[in-house]
Amino acid sequence: MIHTSKERISIQVTLSGYSFKIYTSEGSRSSGWLGAERVFTTSEFMKRYEDVELSLLTPKCALVPDQFFKADRAAALLSDTVRIRPQDKVDYVPVPEYGAVLVFSNTIDESLSKVIAQNVLDESGNSPRVLPELYYILSKLQQCGEYNRILASYRDGYLHLAISQGRSLLLANVFEAVDFTTAEYHIFSALKALQMNPEVSTICFRTPLDPEQEMSLYRYFKSVEQL
Repeated sequence: MIHTSKERISIQVTLSGYSFKIYTSEGSRSSGWLGAERVFTTSEFMKRYEDVELSLLTPKCALVPDQFFKADRAAALLSDTVRIRPQDKVDYVPVPEYGAVLVFSNTIDESLSKVIAQNVLDESGNSPRVLPELYYILSKLQQCGEYNRILASYRDGYLHLAISQGRSLLLANVFEAVDFTTAEYHIFSALKALQMNPEVSTICFRTPLDPEQEMSLYRYFKSVEQL
């Protein structure tokens, strides 16, 4: 018998493991980071959900305005921004709220996202599409509750970051960051370039933060929220 849940689940996958967050009518709960070896014993993956979101923290992505995007040039457009290999599979997904298309490659030498996609299904039995973390950052940026919206994810040496003022997107990028201190440097550099003051801003993160990371951010920002 298949157990179908009215809950929603959002899963983030990296080279080193995964995390998930379950949303119900009463709130949400997060797993924190888990190692890949636990994927087949995660009880939350053994039932179906009303909706399944599955993201991969791939650094191989680029946001292209609609007027410059051509499907047959997707690989060339991506290679203009990031280094890709001849064997990398290139895909794209529209981001209509910003009049753009996100071009990406999920070829980062991992298989965990495919395993999870095959096992965590929606209530109709469909597998989720694996999309870049930056796509979900962009699609959920407006959920940040202030005029200056800052939404980020960090894991495995990469910071995924988007910033907007109102509905105007100012930045969407992935930065190499060997540690969290370097990730913070990229955040502050971006805010300085955009003339935004962190002391009066709230920063939101989609990925789990450990207590030390959260306290470090609180030294600079008005508030730190997990989205």
